[in-house]
Amino acid sequence: MAGRLDSLPESLVWNFSQVFGDRVEPEEEIADDSNQCVGLCDKVRFLVVADIISTVKFSHDGEYLATGDRGGRVVLFERNQSDMGNSAEYRFYTEFQSHEAEFDYLKSMEIEEKINQIQWLKRCNNAHILLTTNDKTVKLWKVKERPVRIEAEHSGVGKRRSHSIHVPRLVATNDIEIDARARRVFANAHTYHINSISVNSDEETFLSADDLRINLWNISITDKAFNIVDMKPENMDDLTEVITCAEFHPLDCNVFIYGSSRGTTKLADMRAAALCDSHAKQYEVQVDEANKSFFTEILSSVSDVKFSPDGRYIMTRDYLTLKIWDVAMEKKPVQEFSLHDFLKPKLCDLYENDCIFDKFEGIWSGDGKSVMGGSYSNLFHIFDRESSDDVLLQASRDAIEGPTHVLTPINVLSGTEQPRSRYDIHSDQINFNQKIMHAAWHPSRPIMALAAVNNLYLFRQ
Repeated sequence: MAGRLDSLPESLVWNFSQVFGDRVEPEEEIADDSNQCVGLCDKVRFLVVADIISTVKFSHDGEYLATGDRGGRVVLFERNQSDMGNSAEYRFYTEFQSHEAEFDYLKSMEIEEKINQIQWLKRCNNAHILLTTNDKTVKLWKVKERPVRIEAEHSGVGKRRSHSIHVPRLVATNDIEIDARARRVFANAHTYHINSISVNSDEETFLSADDLRINLWNISITDKAFNIVDMKPENMDDLTEVITCAEFHPLDCNVFIYGSSRGTTKLADMRAAALCDSHAKQYEVQVDEANKSFFTEILSSVSDVKFSPDGRYIMTRDYLTLKIWDVAMEKKPVQEFSLHDFLKPKLCDLYENDCIFDKFEGIWSGDGKSVMGGSYSNLFHIFDRESSDDVLLQASRDAIEGPTHVLTPINVLSGTEQPRSRYDIHSDQINFNQKIMHAAWHPSRPIMALAAVNNLYLFRQ
């Protein structure tokens, strides 16, 4: 159980740093678009779906932070690098529209503009290179600063029928503009919705995964992709599982992992075969048949997989737990952390409101010593892997008492227990509309970025 503030180790004490986005009230409804709010009672507030953050990612050096939302926009933030102020402070850098809503006329299906994932490529010059994806198309973006040029004067360079030809002369100014351009578009390779993209350690290739296939791309080639995993059966009635997530090994360019809806995580090696349907290792917790229930398969579905920074461990996230696996040991996880046991008595309600299908992410700290997973009511759980200590915290504007406010641990009550302070929450009061599903941890500093609906919270140690 999470302890009180005075009993926590230093690794679990976090301070508030920043928050971006408009305040969200607990009773706010969600509107599909801004037009839905027209003509409604002023007392009812609506949150536009397009503003909901759908992915968060730090750059490799952590100096920049990218967020994508359900409106297809990508927003970049830059860390404060001056000696003055908070070193964990980020400021707005630029924003661009990555994807637009489309319509597939062959399948009579609308393709959302929602950004599913963002991946940074390592910086090799003054430009930033990012991969962004929606359900069908991956795009490679180049973002760079360039001086603003203005027209200085006209100069006549010739005469024709007594009229001078004026050629404008452009000169650079001291002002800087940030230019974002889509350099490459990787399309038409996925029949089903893309759930993951991952850049290889060789920085030359990346994978994209949908429900049934994983494709390997060369960053320089847009019209050809190699299928490296194909789980589609000849008869779709025989389909028993789908791919939920995938990631490359951080060091070995031939190794990748992918999770499935049946609770298995498979490690594949591209040196073994061109088509990696036969996995090299499989990580799965066996469930006793006597303990299985209607919810067992739903709860065990892997919503996120990530290698540790050194590549030695694998983190898998399902609905209720975070599991840490040793790459060399398939039998059982070396550690298992429960995230929200207080939801176990409410599984029927969660199934009715579809919350049980929420896909939460898990994240590693930069040194691999801690892990974090989000929950509802903007709660998030941090675990220290070395001491097995943990803390439950909340991303809330109401609890912020200043720019360096220290987060107080939250205690979730159940049964007949009654809250005695604002840091006590009864399980019956959990807000399922406010949830932390997407987060990122700075690769070298103790800084976390958490997406809570349309708000971006930054915390530091």
